[in-house]
Amino acid sequence: MSHENEYDDKLITMLELIWGEGFMAPGGPGNVAKILEGLDTQGKRILDIGSGIGGPSIEMAKSHGATVVGIDLEAPLVERANAAAEAKGVADRCTFQTVEAGPYAFEDESFDIVVSSGALTQAKDKEVIFGECFRILKPGGWISLYDWVKSDAPLSDDMYYWFKMEGLTFSLETYEQYKARLETAGFVDVTVRDATDWYRAEAHREMELLTGKLYDPMVELIGQKEADHRVENWRAMIVVIDSGEMLQGYCRGQKPTESMP
Repeated sequence: MSHENEYDDKLITMLELIWGEGFMAPGGPGNVAKILEGLDTQGKRILDIGSGIGGPSIEMAKSHGATVVGIDLEAPLVERANAAAEAKGVADRCTFQTVEAGPYAFEDESFDIVVSSGALTQAKDKEVIFGECFRILKPGGWISLYDWVKSDAPLSDDMYYWFKMEGLTFSLETYEQYKARLETAGFVDVTVRDATDWYRAEAHREMELLTGKLYDPMVELIGQKEADHRVENWRAMIVVIDSGEMLQGYCRGQKPTESMP
């Protein structure tokens, strides 16, 4: 099944203006470090699911000593990511591929770590994805995710309004659902760690930038109509973050080794 591209150049430009070159999710290199915290990455092979335009994968290759394969559904993003890896001098250990939804074309037990940063919130087939992650991970390997999740409450009108303003497809789940899906796939020692307080502060800081010193550069880059739309989009996002309806956090689990109980 073909995928309809959702990230146009204007949206990508907007996200990079806020989150930094190559990044389409919050936190920049610091968030990459949090995703990999405590994991041995030197010389390891990492799969980055939903790698976008490549910022996190390139950071893993440059600063964490890993060989990285990034995958994404959108070919234009993959093309930009490969060009960025070449420009940053890491193309020999950081490559990107376009994939279709469904099983991955990777051999069993061929990766040490699987990561994703802010991408799986758009995936409706998380159980399939986690099953594939389990298959391609070596025994003892880890899956480590940063994502947007929801509270236990039914989605509000405010949340649906933010979806409309964002213009992307969302499939939000709770921490409990994430944990259960990872455990069903076979992962053990599954943990979740909430980071909503951190991103709430970040979102308010970003809003100040968007309505302050970044507003004129944003207008110059994407036009006033689109800039005003993005400011309203951020306002709508802050509403659901401040209400506690939308959360951000980390989920992690390990593929058992034969010696593990």
